[in-house]
Amino acid sequence: MSSNKTAEVILAGTDSQNLEFDSGCSSLLECLEQNKIDVPYQCREGYCGACRAKLVEGDVSYNQEPLAFVRTGEVLLCCSKPNGKIKIEL
Repeated sequence: MSSNKTAEVILAGTDSQNLEFDSGCSSLLECLEQNKIDVPYQCREGYCGACRAKLVEGDVSYNQEPLAFVRTGEVLLCCSKPNGKIKIEL
């Protein structure tokens, strides 16, 4: 990834990893894909909500209003960016 680091993304779970989210990524989903992390999604096929993940720590902002309902403690990876360090569970 580039040197334009803007946030740290920690993947919780059995295969915990730390990634750098940089300003070149349009969303968390794109950042995960660039790091070869397999994430389920269907937004590019017109269905919103499949990329839902658990937001364990931190805060995100949305590039646009999500089409799917987002509960407290969840995040839609396809349309969000981290506001600083976050921890998510896929």
